[in-house]
Amino acid sequence: MKKAFLFPGQGSQFIGMGQELAGQFEAARDVFSEVDDALGEKLSELIFQGDIKKLTLTKNAQPAIMAVSLAVFRVLSSNGLDMKSIDIFAGHSLGEYSALCASGVMSLRDTSIILRKRGLAMQEAVPEGQGSMVAVIGMTNESVSELMAISKCDSQLIQVANDNDPSQVVISGENQEVQNFIAFLKEKKSKRTIDLPVSAPFHSPLMKHAALAMETELKKVKFSSPIVPIIQNVDLSVLKSTNGLVERLVQQICGTVRWRESLTKMVDAFGVSAFFEIGPGKVLAGTVKRTIPNSKVISVGLASQIDEALEIINE
Repeated sequence: MKKAFLFPGQGSQFIGMGQELAGQFEAARDVFSEVDDALGEKLSELIFQGDIKKLTLTKNAQPAIMAVSLAVFRVLSSNGLDMKSIDIFAGHSLGEYSALCASGVMSLRDTSIILRKRGLAMQEAVPEGQGSMVAVIGMTNESVSELMAISKCDSQLIQVANDNDPSQVVISGENQEVQNFIAFLKEKKSKRTIDLPVSAPFHSPLMKHAALAMETELKKVKFSSPIVPIIQNVDLSVLKSTNGLVERLVQQICGTVRWRESLTKMVDAFGVSAFFEIGPGKVLAGTVKRTIPNSKVISVGLASQIDEALEIINE
């Protein structure tokens, strides 16, 4: 049985995530301590018992979700995880950085710092209130993209941000352009849409200033070759060395997160039939179930889920 580890992105955060794990496992406590030290603040206190509005701020949510994912991963590792039994990693947007850290490409310290900088750069790229993101439920990426072309949207102001699964696509861009397209969409298809509670239009062309800022920052980071290969969001390339890594991470900030295709590639190219969501929540597990219906899907984010997960991973 081929296995994949998936690392969640923004939107999976909640107050108290990882706290039980830190209470029971030294490996988890060490992760939170190292992240706190890298950032020069007690991010762990915000994660465990802070205010959800503050945690949801992009500058906090990105390193926080990564910290919990790495805490889960380190607990698995310290309790007998056989890395050779994992065939492929992938992460959703910021989760790609969690995957890079877990696979040894970046240190935990560098990952913490770069995600804080990434969150700030993405937040500051567009003035608050000028951009928005909307989930379209019940349509494929192909259908939404086709309707965007028909509606003659300005591709410099709006695009598909996340192709999450066959029934959920997220669009992102300038407020008026997004609202115009949603009105057009409802005239044509009358599909359900959900305004997402975000403060900036992530994964859209409006993030170009964030991409430029991150190019400078990423060039300062020391990278190593991955222990486990990683499917990258922006072009579905399989990372086996550090060649082209900075360029693709920069492109990812403005580019579409091709998550559905990433899942499909894991099955077609690697024969994956078991997916493990490593970190808070069950968002990615849902996308797997809707994309690869007959696969085994396990969420690993609580202390009570560690032993069962290890049995399946190492079998």
